[in-house]
Amino acid sequence: MNGTILVCLDKFRGSLTAEQACAHVVDGVTDAGGHAVAMPVADGGEGTVAALVRAGYDEVRVEVTGPTGEPVHAAFAVRDGRAVIELAQASGLDVLPDGWLTPLTADTYGTGELIRAALDHGCRDIVLAVGGSATTDGGAGLLHALGARITGTLGGPVGPGGGALTAVARVDLSGLDPRLAHARVTLASDVDNPLTGPNGAAAVFAPQKGASPRDVDLLERGLRRFATAMAEAIGRDLSAAPGAGAAGGTGFAALAALNARRTSGADFVLRAIGVEDALRDASLVVVGEGRFDEQSLRGKAPIGVAEAARRHGVPVAVVAGSVQLTAERLREVGVVATWSLLERAGHIDTAMKQAPALLREIGGELLAHPATLTNGARA
Repeated sequence: MNGTILVCLDKFRGSLTAEQACAHVVDGVTDAGGHAVAMPVADGGEGTVAALVRAGYDEVRVEVTGPTGEPVHAAFAVRDGRAVIELAQASGLDVLPDGWLTPLTADTYGTGELIRAALDHGCRDIVLAVGGSATTDGGAGLLHALGARITGTLGGPVGPGGGALTAVARVDLSGLDPRLAHARVTLASDVDNPLTGPNGAAAVFAPQKGASPRDVDLLERGLRRFATAMAEAIGRDLSAAPGAGAAGGTGFAALAALNARRTSGADFVLRAIGVEDALRDASLVVVGEGRFDEQSLRGKAPIGVAEAARRHGVPVAVVAGSVQLTAERLREVGVVATWSLLERAGHIDTAMKQAPALLREIGGELLAHPATLTNGARA
């Protein structure tokens, strides 16, 4: 097959970053005598800043407070007065010390510090990309870092993390950084869950962050208490707003206290890195991530690329750690061929350990696979 293969992979969690995964596939295509371009993608979670920096944004590195109070090195992306903050770099699962889950005490203070650093840098267009959090604190830590006071019945500050929110009596936003009044804040998230209730931040996402059923109950009560205090502070209750439950309730803090508007994280990243333009020169686009399943079809970056490819008449191949969708379901989104590392390796541990070699091997097969040659690939 002649033409350019556009490789738009997201991260293979626990194994490779999006950039690494794309590079291995491109190497395989090159080895086989073809031409491929790497365009790593993200949906607002891990890898968002890296994807934007690769697309021409500047990277600004700072030291902030991690989710359990330890210092961590983080970065945000800047271009033309816009700063893109990746919550996962300051308050994410991947920066927990030794991966130790702390569902009741992990907080978002460091993400607030990143926003403050962006304001210091002169940015007044702030995009808060909120995937991959380790927290369920309703964004209280973020607001604390930006100057808000969140106090208990005796007037003292409540402790860090969602577990402490049951003690909240009052939210005072009068001390928020005054520069925020002149800033535009965008919440980039594909999660539309409310803050509380059976579809809320605690019930749906906290177990993934190590919360037991008892912890979930405590976190839910804390988030409800925090929402009540916030409603008294701003005069309206936004706890049921779509996206309020994103990143353990960080979406709620952004919407309620920072007057953020919400947009799709995947759509934002794909626009920012120029996927539509890149597709004009592509004969095949490769999408995928660690696990390609029904969740991938719900606003994730790979499916966003696939939908754009279909608009341009470019066939789509899926390369993923595992593929959990039927052939019929895949055809519905324009997929003409699939490669699964798990199927090839036979065991999940082998697939993860050998992911670089497997992706390079698959890259070499992309040029000649019958499905890509007979399903509309453009020469």
